[in-house]
Amino acid sequence: QVQLMESGGGLVQAGGSLRLSCAASGRTLSSYCVGWFRQGPGKQREFVAGISWGGRHILYADSVKGRFTVSRDNAENTAYLQVNSLKPEDTAVYYCAAGPSVNRDEKGYDYWGQGTQVTVSS
Repeated sequence: QVQLMESGGGLVQAGGSLRLSCAASGRTLSSYCVGWFRQGPGKQREFVAGISWGGRHILYADSVKGRFTVSRDNAENTAYLQVNSLKPEDTAVYYCAAGPSVNRDEKGYDYWGQGTQVTVSS
């Protein structure tokens, strides 16, 4: 199995940017597709972005298209989520997950990290 650890979250002003990382240990991350999800205060966890094992198939939630970019470096065993033009409504705990295919349903992912907090101030 694979263990995932997110990092890169923090407090940022509206309009700012962060780069979130998802580092894998155990099995190689290249064996999995990676999804990014988030859970805001009082909200259900929602899909943000996903990337296939080779990086050719990418999905985004409509709310983040044009602002967020998902990528991966299989040689570094790490996936990334570049978050730009942040809005207060992007405030959430961001999670990465690994699974056999790219999809918007969290049930399609087998392994999850602990999450990293992103807080956007207005």
